[in-house]
Amino acid sequence: QVQLAESGGGSVQAGGSLTLSCAASGSIFRGNAMGWYRQVLGKQRELVALITSGGNTNYADSVKGRFTISRDTAKNTVSLQMNNLKPEDTAVYYCHSFYGGVWGQGTLVTVSS
Repeated sequence: QVQLAESGGGSVQAGGSLTLSCAASGSIFRGNAMGWYRQVLGKQRELVALITSGGNTNYADSVKGRFTISRDTAKNTVSLQMNNLKPEDTAVYYCHSFYGGVWGQGTLVTVSS
């Protein structure tokens, strides 16, 4: 069964850092683009960052220069390094496989001012 599992969320003060990790089953991961989305209650889920199978990346303007997405093919993981976090980064973050439209369960990130 295809699955994604996020970890690494938590609470941090503004200016701090967190790293999110997503473990993917091999049938999703190989050769597929992966992404991180976030959602605030009452708002639409938005794309934060994506990485293609070739390692090309794309970021939302709001996180450029602060967040870095990466993938470890050997470990079947995708990570999101988040630096200089701001209160407006507070959201539930979801890992997503563009192949198959699979979502993880989400992990909460809370940034206090």
